[in-house]
Amino acid sequence: MTKTVLTINSGSSSLKASLFHADGSRRNFHYGHVREPREAFDRLLKDIGGFRPDIVGHRFVHGGEISDAARPVDASERGRLETIIHLAPLHLPGNLMGLDLCGELFDVPQFACFDTAFHATLPDLAKRLPIPQEFGLRRFGFHGLNYAHIATLLPDMLGDIARGRIVVAHLGSGASLCLLENLKSVDTTMGYTPAGGIPMGTRSGDLDPGVMLELAKRYDATRLCDIVFHKMGLLALSNGQSSEMADLLASEGAHAKFAIDYFCREVRSAIGGFAAKAGGIDALVFTGGIGEHAPQVRETICAPLNFLGFSLDHGANKAALARIESHGSKPILVVAADEEAMILRLCLSFERNTQ
Repeated sequence: MTKTVLTINSGSSSLKASLFHADGSRRNFHYGHVREPREAFDRLLKDIGGFRPDIVGHRFVHGGEISDAARPVDASERGRLETIIHLAPLHLPGNLMGLDLCGELFDVPQFACFDTAFHATLPDLAKRLPIPQEFGLRRFGFHGLNYAHIATLLPDMLGDIARGRIVVAHLGSGASLCLLENLKSVDTTMGYTPAGGIPMGTRSGDLDPGVMLELAKRYDATRLCDIVFHKMGLLALSNGQSSEMADLLASEGAHAKFAIDYFCREVRSAIGGFAAKAGGIDALVFTGGIGEHAPQVRETICAPLNFLGFSLDHGANKAALARIESHGSKPILVVAADEEAMILRLCLSFERNTQ
């Protein structure tokens, strides 16, 4: 690598960044619960010292209708991104703020790298929603940068099995699952926005449309949007105790246990649904903050999956080894999420292809 690349994953109250040096070294930075985004970037500038990147790559949760994995951000692209904020109102404002602040700080090319792009391979049966087509709404899918990263690792980890039917469970404060066939996305749980699919920290996942119609009678659009993105999910299931899985696991309360059991049941349901659609599953992968760091959750999810050929080695699971299946089981993997590594790959690939 001959370029220094800074990757940015900016939210409304946190910032994750990685600085990839030309010599192959890497430094990671995380600033959580900051009052002002500029405060986080000021701290980042201080922490990277005199280094200045040659390229800045940004994670964008939603790319809209495009299938490009990455795009250089000029005025036209910046304007386009502004028009799709409604598709991911919890994420895109922070993504754009990071883009703008980096534009002030660094006079270098900036690239937007899209979580939705990996799911451009979804077949029509997975992409279509059961609503009139003239509405122009469809399933997009998310967490694609991490799914793409994992897809690059699977051949070395699984050999020929990697090109089979693989379910990847990206479990964190935002959570989804993806069905891979031949290392490509063929189905995923999230839908038109990142609010769909399985329950998450503060998002419900899929709901009976009648529930939303009833809530729309009670609340105006602004209040309803706040409820959908900030008041549901684990937070609601635990009766307001916490949206954080780590807090719930540390609790001995009945509400916390209920929220954990509900979450694990829904993840199992998604795994079983993919198995039915694909005619079986050849391997299961856990990733994301919960997927990587919560052995109790992995065990609860996997406990009834013997009928699909999966069983855990309890010691390996507790130690969070890369392979946690028992003898005779199909592969069960724990793989660290790394959107930053995929952003790096996309930025450098784009640079090479345009030279």
